[in-house]
Amino acid sequence: MNVSYTTIVKQLVDDLKSISANAGLGGEAGEYNLVTQSFLYKFLNDKFLFEIKKIHPDYDYEKLTSLSEDDYTMLLDFELGTNAAHLHPRHLIEHLYNHQNEDDFAKTFDDTLNDIAVENNSIFSVHTAGNSDIRLFEERLINDIVRDKSMRNEVAKQIISKLALIKFDETIFEQGFDFFSTIFEYMIKDYNKDGGGKYAEYYTPHSVAKIMAEILIGEDKPKSVKAYDPSAGSGTLLMNVASKIGTDKVSIYSQDISQKSSNLLRMNLILNNLSHSISNIVQGNTITENRYADKKMDYIVSNPPFKLDFSEWREKVATLPEYSERFFAGIPNTPKSTKDKMAIYLLFIQHIIYSLNDTGKAAVVVPTGFITAQSGIEKKIRKYLIHNRWLKGVVSMPSNIFATTGTNVSVIFIDKTNNANDAKVVLVDASKLGKKVKDGKNQKTLLSNEDEFQIIDTFAKQKSVDDFSAVLDYDEFTEKNFSFAAGQYFDIKIEYVNITADEFQAELSKSKAKLSRLFEENAELEKDILTNFDKLNIEID
Repeated sequence: MNVSYTTIVKQLVDDLKSISANAGLGGEAGEYNLVTQSFLYKFLNDKFLFEIKKIHPDYDYEKLTSLSEDDYTMLLDFELGTNAAHLHPRHLIEHLYNHQNEDDFAKTFDDTLNDIAVENNSIFSVHTAGNSDIRLFEERLINDIVRDKSMRNEVAKQIISKLALIKFDETIFEQGFDFFSTIFEYMIKDYNKDGGGKYAEYYTPHSVAKIMAEILIGEDKPKSVKAYDPSAGSGTLLMNVASKIGTDKVSIYSQDISQKSSNLLRMNLILNNLSHSISNIVQGNTITENRYADKKMDYIVSNPPFKLDFSEWREKVATLPEYSERFFAGIPNTPKSTKDKMAIYLLFIQHIIYSLNDTGKAAVVVPTGFITAQSGIEKKIRKYLIHNRWLKGVVSMPSNIFATTGTNVSVIFIDKTNNANDAKVVLVDASKLGKKVKDGKNQKTLLSNEDEFQIIDTFAKQKSVDDFSAVLDYDEFTEKNFSFAAGQYFDIKIEYVNITADEFQAELSKSKAKLSRLFEENAELEKDILTNFDKLNIEID
């Protein structure tokens, strides 16, 4: 990755955040909308010009404005196609920059983004479970966010000036996944915190996402597959899978109850050349409104919410037509208190197993307690995976791998093709890896590239490493009550040292002498305690 380009793009993000802060929006939801949508507009504008120049190297803003309506339609529909958003000259940053000193420029800015959203609705809209569309841009971005009317024009002018200052060209668009994932994470890092609401996201660290994708895909070379995340968040896991497979070989499918998450996922798809899958983004409740009930997936990745109050719709789950097959292990009970501790992840694991096709594979983040629980739904699911011979392996991660939660996590790997008579299961205990660092008020564990490689290589090559990994047959799990914890399968090693009879007697004498001294010290201590008790003088009125 070219550091200079990373710095340039990050500076633009910082400039947009500074404009928002100066408008009194620092830390508000409005700032998130203003920054992300302004950046997205910039990206779409420059990507459009980049794709046009690949077709017609001599086409610039002036040339585009001179085309007839028929020629422009031909350019968009038959030459550009779906390689970029369809923009007209009036939509371009250069056009707005040239008109920024006109009256009511904020309205012009808003109208432009609104027009782009309408023009590209069929490609860039996110769908809801109720079949509504969530537009690419807010209808009145500046007007609704900047409450002070006197500041709206100035904010719009500052944004367009910053967007016009730099140019995203082939050197940036050809940087690839690592570049855009870094930019994306930098852009949203202040808006993707835990504890931000009822459906707070747990942002999956890049190292965990990478390990999941590398192990899940392995040496597979698929040509046309479906990858799915039923609790997608902003799409980190899906982006890593798509990067590993190839964006032209995978169709992304997702669902998440959060509208903010769905909007962020849409941006992630656009940045990573996956716009063809935006129509597969669904905002809605995956458990009660499963949009993909008629589809079975090749690959599934997920970091579902662990605990959540779903008491309001718990009873509805049992009435779903596919209930007995989809939720074979049952539904977590509603506690009389602490309803927010309901283990919703257990529903997601069952949903994921149900959603895999006959050769499907999945990687799911779970609380580490899941892999050893000796009763309940947890154990039923583990037994189900073993009896069907679908468990590929488990990686137990270091503590604090997620800076914002103290919950220890493991990753369960499911593979419906891992059912041959000689199939093995790999359990990896990576809990001792990583480096502890401070992340704000929290402590976080960072995995190095060497740590990541050790985990991936051990799993892929099915290595049995002392105190790190175990490679097992399926029948060995019955003996350990279906525990998925690697440590329970490690060999207990006793070290023997050869010594002579005289050496043994010498060691025995030393031990007896040491024990005698301890007995003597203990006797003296008892005397002191009794003497001090005699000295106590307690007066009772």
